[in-house]
Amino acid sequence: MSAHGASEAPAGGAARLLVDADACPVKDEALEIAGRLGVEIVFVSNGGLRPSRYPGARLVTVSSGADAADDWIADTARPCDVVLTADIPLASRALEKGAQVLGPDGRAFTPESIGFALSMRNFNQHLRETGESKGYNRPFSPQDRSRLRQELDRLLRRAAG
Repeated sequence: MSAHGASEAPAGGAARLLVDADACPVKDEALEIAGRLGVEIVFVSNGGLRPSRYPGARLVTVSSGADAADDWIADTARPCDVVLTADIPLASRALEKGAQVLGPDGRAFTPESIGFALSMRNFNQHLRETGESKGYNRPFSPQDRSRLRQELDRLLRRAAG
């Protein structure tokens, strides 16, 4: 399925889970929780997702531009939606649209925390560019997966209610 722009967002107010799917380590958990709660789930990617692996999910494939998936999610996010992403600038854009935003480690991005997250992202990028840091990410842990399951369930229940 190919999509460009906000015109593909449904007009109604039903909650959706929008997943920045290209590097998301918790797609299976997101699919299971959204399915159990009857919430539409939309995996947005630049390609490479096999529909047979994600039955029940809507797959949106965008152009291969660097931020095309982020742009689609940011353009279509609504206040009743939950966005799942590790991308801090996308999280900021989704929050501006009123969506709830959760990282794959189960930590929420909020209007109160996003400024600090953006500052730290920019600072760490500067350290990588100057060679002061190698830029290694913290490993994804079983505790992160557990936190994600709990928080996603909580946010989707609230959004769907």
